[in-house]
Amino acid sequence: MIGKLGLIIRREYLAKVRNRTFIVMTILSPLLIVGMIILIAYLTKINDNEKRVISILNESAFFQQEFKPTEHISYIHLDGLSLDEAKDSISALGYYGLLHLPYGEDGEQVAESAHLYTKDNPSTQITQHLEGIFQRKLRQERLKKLGVSQDQFSLVEQPFDLQLATFDGEKSVKGINEIKAFIGGGFGYAIMMFIIIYGGFVMRSVIEEKTSRIIEVIISSVKPFQLMLGKIIGTSLAGITQFTIWLISASILLFLAVVLLGIDLGAMAGNTNMPPGAMNEMSQLATMDSEMMIYTKEILDIPWGLLIVSFFIYFILGYLIYSSIYAAIGAAVDNETDTQQFIFPIILPLMLAIYVGFFSVFSNPHGPIAVGFSLFPLTSPIVMLMRLPGGIGEGGVPLWQLLASIALLVVTFLGIVSLAAKIYRVGILMYGKKPTYKELIKWLRY
Repeated sequence: MIGKLGLIIRREYLAKVRNRTFIVMTILSPLLIVGMIILIAYLTKINDNEKRVISILNESAFFQQEFKPTEHISYIHLDGLSLDEAKDSISALGYYGLLHLPYGEDGEQVAESAHLYTKDNPSTQITQHLEGIFQRKLRQERLKKLGVSQDQFSLVEQPFDLQLATFDGEKSVKGINEIKAFIGGGFGYAIMMFIIIYGGFVMRSVIEEKTSRIIEVIISSVKPFQLMLGKIIGTSLAGITQFTIWLISASILLFLAVVLLGIDLGAMAGNTNMPPGAMNEMSQLATMDSEMMIYTKEILDIPWGLLIVSFFIYFILGYLIYSSIYAAIGAAVDNETDTQQFIFPIILPLMLAIYVGFFSVFSNPHGPIAVGFSLFPLTSPIVMLMRLPGGIGEGGVPLWQLLASIALLVVTFLGIVSLAAKIYRVGILMYGKKPTYKELIKWLRY
């Protein structure tokens, strides 16, 4: 059995890696990926450099000095124009918008009647910036009426950051759990994409051999179970080969792009619609050497060895489970069109793992949802990897949960591959009939 299985694995592996499409995509994909990253960074830089011009028609005696130009917004003050004339002028000049401050008895009345006129719906960043100016000025005026001086107001407005530390006395900073979840999510997302891409390869390979009737010759000398397992393992090895080449070559190309072309990858992270307060807070943290050292230490303290080993364990077990299902579907149908009714139920747990995993792990990595999804075999390869950057033991994933998750994956693989083999055995020689879920259940009883 081992000898025949090895021959099937070798045949499937060589058939994939010698395929012209496989070779072309292995070479082109890293170039396309790095090119896309460079393009996004370049477009983000151009987008961030855009300066919006807002004209101000202030008919009141208030808010005269509050609107000061920033890196992305400049202001032009209009005088002696009516509102309609100002609108026509701004529209003709192509400026971003017109801020109209009508006459009012006090700042409160002016602010309530103020309008921002734009051609389309304004950016959230713009509205938040303008609202922040109004809010600060109104708060200052309200406190002034209560007898608070300008100096006292500045003292009141000083930001506050809560000091964080562990029980051991080590200083900690905000955002570490989110960073760890993103790192783990990256590993989980890689597994999901690998399963979808190379699971589909297994399914299409079975369909091609079935429709060409080659399968009838092959199973005369090997058992259907051996053939199915050989296809799964051979295709997975070809996928790992391609994935490794992609990872190494893309890393080298990206490094060369950053060094030689001066691409600023950090600009890509700056294109987010965060509130001004959050951006200021992140900027302050980024400029403080001590806290940056803490961030660096926390990232270096991530158990990378455990994470990489776990990635391969969950990758192998997760791929074996899903590719068994893909192989069974390929054996049950005659063409790829008929697979559509079966594909969505396979992809659904993977999508659920990504989205629910991110939300649950971000908010509470030890909560019942995060723990449940990290134990459930069809979602654990993704969700457990999101939790593992926190380590094993106290403050991280309990050891029993990690072992239970792997054990459940092994048991699930043995069960699913056994059921998939029954469908494979019957469906591989059945032609001209579109199977239903009811018939698949009937095949499982044979």
